[in-house]
Amino acid sequence: MGIKFIEKYNVFKLDAKDTSYIMAIVDEEKFLGHVYFGKKVIDENINYLMRLEEPPYYPTKNNRDRVSFYDSFPMEYSTHGIGDFRESSIQVKDKNGHSQVKLEYKSHEIYKGKRELKGLPSTYGNDNECTTLEVTCIDKYLNLEVVLVYTVFEELDAIIRSVRIKNSSEDKITLTKVLSTCVEFEGIDYDMISLHGSWARERHIQRKKIGYGKQAVSTIRGESSHQDNPFIALLDNKANDDYGNVYGFNFVYSGNFFSQVEGCQFNTTRFVMGINSTDFSWILNKDEEFIAPEVVMVYSNEGIGKMTRTFHDLYRNHLIRGKYKDKKRPILINNWEATYFDFNTDKLIDIAKEASKLGIEMLVMDDGWFGKRNSDNSSLGDWFVNEDKINGGLKHLVDEVNKLGMEFGIWIEPEMISGDSELFRKHPDWCIKIPGREPALCREQYVLDLSRKEIVDYIYESIKKILSSANITYVKWDMNRQLTDLGSYGLGVENQGELVHRYVLAVYDMMDRLTKDFPYILLENCSGGGARFDPGMLYYSPQIWCSDDTDAIERLKIQEGTAMVYPLSAIGAHVSDCPNHTVGRTTPFETRGYVALAGTFGYELDVTKISNEDREMIPKQIEMYHKYNDLVRRGEYYRLESFSENNSFDAWAVVSKDKSEVLVTCIQVFGRPNHHSRRIKLKGLIEDKFYKNEETEELISGGVLMNAGINVNLYGDNSGKLIYFKLV
Repeated sequence: MGIKFIEKYNVFKLDAKDTSYIMAIVDEEKFLGHVYFGKKVIDENINYLMRLEEPPYYPTKNNRDRVSFYDSFPMEYSTHGIGDFRESSIQVKDKNGHSQVKLEYKSHEIYKGKRELKGLPSTYGNDNECTTLEVTCIDKYLNLEVVLVYTVFEELDAIIRSVRIKNSSEDKITLTKVLSTCVEFEGIDYDMISLHGSWARERHIQRKKIGYGKQAVSTIRGESSHQDNPFIALLDNKANDDYGNVYGFNFVYSGNFFSQVEGCQFNTTRFVMGINSTDFSWILNKDEEFIAPEVVMVYSNEGIGKMTRTFHDLYRNHLIRGKYKDKKRPILINNWEATYFDFNTDKLIDIAKEASKLGIEMLVMDDGWFGKRNSDNSSLGDWFVNEDKINGGLKHLVDEVNKLGMEFGIWIEPEMISGDSELFRKHPDWCIKIPGREPALCREQYVLDLSRKEIVDYIYESIKKILSSANITYVKWDMNRQLTDLGSYGLGVENQGELVHRYVLAVYDMMDRLTKDFPYILLENCSGGGARFDPGMLYYSPQIWCSDDTDAIERLKIQEGTAMVYPLSAIGAHVSDCPNHTVGRTTPFETRGYVALAGTFGYELDVTKISNEDREMIPKQIEMYHKYNDLVRRGEYYRLESFSENNSFDAWAVVSKDKSEVLVTCIQVFGRPNHHSRRIKLKGLIEDKFYKNEETEELISGGVLMNAGINVNLYGDNSGKLIYFKLV
């Protein structure tokens, strides 16, 4: 088993593939202390690392100065109000208005496999794949139990943490802060990587040196956000893609989050991650529990690249579920950038007819098919077909598309309501707002109060009726604004702080119902582009629209940052029209195809209007997709060059698990005068085996490909090339 308790030393030792994580129960007060997280070790007792025999000593040896101990001890789960003035992981408000929490070890359980988190997305594994430890700690004064849950995936370098809190007292306790993980590191000599951005430029890689004080990545927007992804990596200052210690943390949640790195006074670093405590509270009555979402922790002793590949393996095999977990996705064409709101049945069928001739496999009807929706200022919530546009009805349209040999998909935005809608006129109190205040509009819409079950049920049943009315096999689920004006008509005064978390739980509930009621549907999550690209969404939708910016060059930085954590199979990527509708850039059609291939691959343009030259290239791109998709979907991703760093050239490779084939993609953003070809070194191959270049038929050893490299000569701006090698 990957977890054991060494009773002699009161030590818990968690061992993953190349990773050890160690904690210990210390002192008569039974504190749970963090000992070690890093490269796998064989030792069972390294408690000296906690410096318990150094001043200020532990409390029972130095009762006169407990505060100094608390403020330096490496707490496994930090608490508030006892003298640890660093970031706490939990805060409460008891019946007397006090906030202190003091935890001590009570008991533990070790078992094979992993249990689901009720109402939350979570990683999964069977008895042969993972082992779980649950450590129960208690505040005896409050009679509050805090269960720290750890799951080790033994063939990966991944440890999953979550927290469960139970009120075992007779009195109400209000949780005002619940984080899911706390890890102590020796020293402050680390760099921090985060994924920052905005609409149309999500998840750009940001790396900076940490120091003393607090550095946070967080959001209070009600979604994981365009601006800050729920991911942080801590790494050695000199670590790169292939070298050094890297610790990656990813929150399996789609709402408000908080993650922070704190350089502390005694040259230590504390990392915490969990639900953002801003606008959060949760009342626990007697015997009630609160379950906090998971944090995925990944350790790599071989740089950022190994961390990336561990996240990819974990999410492909132990997070993504359903029919499309490991299945080639249909090549779709979405009508959004082709028509926006200006379409009808005839126009969609015209697009489908032309697309089917080219080998495209699915038509997706985007926003504008319901209510009186002819622009973005009306009809959200009115989930019935606009038969003025979809003349003959939805089933007729779907049947006509099916006759062409194509599948049919549809766009929905179930979480929103327009002020100009039948639903709003009937139920103006159904949106999130503070009574007596005028709520703020964004994109001409409000947010439905999904903390109320009657609203959730109504909306889901409306969507279910649409999906049941025709042969729909794909759904694009969108969310186009953040949460403001936080108030609910359905929650009491003391429960208003539960609104945002209940909202997220309701979104999960609706997605869970959809995937169970329609297991054959491919669900693609979207949120104004990539504002909810997080592990929580991946649990329900195997692919997520990466960004509303479909420009191939802008996508290089966006997809590089996304692929640092999330598998290529999850990255929604399309070939779109030029000049690009977001940035106005014109990029070769061929290059657009290469960039989209590093994702789900599809089209977002009007195939009835594009040039013959571009149209003739589509069947070739589709052939390329079918040839390489198994490799792209299942293979190991290696970053070779970084456009984020050099601002002129990009290159990446996908290597099959058995190292028998490799696909290299090179994109030259800026052409250069009077230069030699570029030398690109490959990674992840077998050194003493030979690989055949499909284009030139040259035989080159893996050793030469990795240590000497290949020459890549591209001409002009925004040009690209694929190079494929196969083991001989």
